[in-house]
Amino acid sequence: MRFDPASLKFDAQGLIPAIAQDEEGEVLMMAWMNREAVEKTLDTGRVTYWSRSRQSFWIKGESSGHVQELIDLRVDCDRDCLLMIVRQTGPACHTNRRSCFYTAVRDGEEVELMAPMA
Repeated sequence: MRFDPASLKFDAQGLIPAIAQDEEGEVLMMAWMNREAVEKTLDTGRVTYWSRSRQSFWIKGESSGHVQELIDLRVDCDRDCLLMIVRQTGPACHTNRRSCFYTAVRDGEEVELMAPMA
């Protein structure tokens, strides 16, 4: 069956959450995509998101060089969330960390799990 991005359940703003995970299973980040971003990602193999603040597309790594190459795009059972398996070059987070999920809450305290990459 051919994939049709129109089959996805986008929110009222035309967006769908997209989780990026590396090949080894580490969750790197979450961002938003619209239908065109999904199509661009599938067409180019370079992960393209929709920036809600800038109201424009951004190709991950376009300015930083921290590219996400798409390996596999997966759709959840409700068709309202995407999981992208990616090959990440450099950090995924704008704070220069490997993952945006670098803070844990343990015993009521915030614990920083990783420092920015050198």
